[in-house]
Amino acid sequence: MRMTLMLPAILAAVFCALPLRAEPQALTLQQAIDKTLQHNPQLHQYKFTQQRLFAERDLQSLKPGYQLGVELENVAGTGEARGLAGAELTVALSSVIELDNKAQWRAAVVDARLNTLEWQQQAQTLDVLAELTRNYINLLASQQELTLTEEAVALSEALLQSAEKRAASGALSDAEIMRAKAQLAQVQIGRDALLQRIERQKIAIARFWGDTSANFNVVAGNLFAFGQSRPFAELYQRLQQSPALTIFASERRLKDAEVRLAQSQNRADLSWQVGVRRYQASDDTGLTFGISVPLFAERRNSAAIEAALAERNNVEYRQQDSLLILHERLFDAYSQRQQFITSHQQLAQYVIPNLEQALDLTRDAYQRGRSNYQDWLNAQQELLQAKRHLLETATAVLLSQVTIEQLTAEPVTQ
Repeated sequence: MRMTLMLPAILAAVFCALPLRAEPQALTLQQAIDKTLQHNPQLHQYKFTQQRLFAERDLQSLKPGYQLGVELENVAGTGEARGLAGAELTVALSSVIELDNKAQWRAAVVDARLNTLEWQQQAQTLDVLAELTRNYINLLASQQELTLTEEAVALSEALLQSAEKRAASGALSDAEIMRAKAQLAQVQIGRDALLQRIERQKIAIARFWGDTSANFNVVAGNLFAFGQSRPFAELYQRLQQSPALTIFASERRLKDAEVRLAQSQNRADLSWQVGVRRYQASDDTGLTFGISVPLFAERRNSAAIEAALAERNNVEYRQQDSLLILHERLFDAYSQRQQFITSHQQLAQYVIPNLEQALDLTRDAYQRGRSNYQDWLNAQQELLQAKRHLLETATAVLLSQVTIEQLTAEPVTQ
């Protein structure tokens, strides 16, 4: 299998391949891919299908076998044929002479199926690795979200402490303290739920190599490394050479082989028989020889040829339809990637710095008694929401990138 075609494609999402920190149980994307290729049950099915096709090719390459027949005539009758007196015993060897290299065409059909199976395996491997990478990205995003949630807990604790100080001096009511405590509890509940989600996501990744438990603590990578994208025209050209479309060329070769096999049936096979006959009455023996040829084979086979031709012609139209669908998916993923990158840059360069400054100003104003509790809470939540949006856009960029690489079997970035 030509793994060199597909591995660079998924590995190009290798924003995750470089660890952020040295941690003994940090899983990298490269490690996850290696384990999946070695142990994924879905990918190993093809090995058995390939073995079956190899055996079928050997079977289809065989020439017609021989048959040994025994025939007893003129027995258990009346008169001279009473008992075994007039019996005639014939022992004959028979077989078929195939014309037009039918065994070769049958083997060619199986060879074409093996070629199609190889492209199906490559396309399936791309799908599995793409799904693995999406799960990896989602877990990496959850880890980043956990960091953001810890920041939210710290901000809520600071808000509660400031509120308690103001309440001690009589500048704040007990109701505001209760609201601050409730806010902190809600953030902590969200953190606990996120921790449980991370554990589920770990199991979802481990199942790709057949494990029912995760033997890693975190996944390593940089969620915010995008790189410079290739032009869409170049990616579309790659799409037309990807396994998702090349499989149609392989299928067309299969249909061509089936057409040639059907056409070879126009020449009828010769059936022959050679034997020895013994005459009981005279105790003599003689040779027998026979040959038979089916009549009107070409006329009777015309329907099979038409059906095979129709199947072959249908492949081209299915390929055209798939190309249009895949082009739409590619353009959609490419456009979304560009859109999310723009949104991410705007959030990082303008929105979040302004909201951080606004939070600092609101916090100072609150501590000096110039602002109320709700103003500080709103400023804090607006900043956290913007950071979550930043995280969501980064995740969306990388998920779109995986879709592009799954379709093109090539890296998105230059």
